[in-house]
Amino acid sequence: MKDITTFTSTTTTTMDPRIWSKLPPDVVEHILLLLPLKTLLNLRPTCKAFSSLLFSPSFVSKHSSSSSSSSSSPFSSFLLLSHPQCPLHLRLYDSNLSSWRTISPSLPFSSSFSLVSSSGGLFCLFNPSSPSFLVCNLFVKSFRRIESPTHSLHLTHLTFVTTPFGYNLLLLSSKSTSNTAFVYNSNDLSWRRFKGFDAILSDSCHQQGTFFHGGVYFTTPEPFSVVRFDLESGKWERHVAELPQQLTFVSLVSDDDGEGKLYLVGGVGTDGISRNIKLWELTGEGVWVEVVSLPEIMRRKFVSVCYHNYEHVYCFWHEGMICVCCYMWPEILHYSVSKRSWDWLPRCPYLPLKCTTAFKWFSFVPKLYASV
Repeated sequence: MKDITTFTSTTTTTMDPRIWSKLPPDVVEHILLLLPLKTLLNLRPTCKAFSSLLFSPSFVSKHSSSSSSSSSSPFSSFLLLSHPQCPLHLRLYDSNLSSWRTISPSLPFSSSFSLVSSSGGLFCLFNPSSPSFLVCNLFVKSFRRIESPTHSLHLTHLTFVTTPFGYNLLLLSSKSTSNTAFVYNSNDLSWRRFKGFDAILSDSCHQQGTFFHGGVYFTTPEPFSVVRFDLESGKWERHVAELPQQLTFVSLVSDDDGEGKLYLVGGVGTDGISRNIKLWELTGEGVWVEVVSLPEIMRRKFVSVCYHNYEHVYCFWHEGMICVCCYMWPEILHYSVSKRSWDWLPRCPYLPLKCTTAFKWFSFVPKLYASV
């Protein structure tokens, strides 16, 4: 074991390696549990034993429990931009530093896989030619390949959900004769098959389901309604809460990994023209209550961006913000729940100017302990 140097504001002290060599392993582990995660990562080259501890289930569990009490994350959170014209690079916007950076994933997967969803520090990629899925933790460079439940998969919707106990993949597949729902459970490493919903769900391939209190919520095309799929029982049900009137488009988003609140982003107007864009919150009594309206100057820009093609609009939650994105526009419209304010995230400076469509955004909050 190499010497370990500790740093203070005034002196540098080298610890006697004989002290470390005589300490029982459980005492060393207890000392390491007291260190911040960043320090642990820096210690990996120092000793093989330190490096192996980071992959020990018991150590990971103990350190995760002790660090969960801290209100601040040891890592930055990012808004990740994926674009087909830059398949080997991912653009990251650091929410804390308000700066951009670029990464090149080194995971062993081919360019046939495309990024389709993110949740809880994990990403889900899909290869339509296989067909198969890849769930990966980009932070620790671990991944799991998941074969499709059927080779004749006609994928219409994919929702990726992480929970404290693992993750689920929900696939909605439609054929000319039937609709089918498939649910993958990471704990069982297996698929379950259920009956699909009779009505046609939102025809936007960019709008995924929203996880909230054990179910995945979807919106239907006009006349707009909300339906819920129970991940455990596989049952479908229509949501009884009456939607606001004169909606031109709707999109759902939930906070706190689906255990907090459910929000509705929608346009209000007639003949498909949004005269207003509003945000509603679902109360405990099952009523949609208006939270805020988008300022008029921002509404005009958003409507001009979408060209009234609202099937290109999708929303997601990111670190206290509701992000409203358009597949045809490189900027993000976001609402800070705590500050109660709207703002735009400008275009990524690393994107080629010729990129005019296919902008896909994701929330990326790195988690060392997010297991695939």
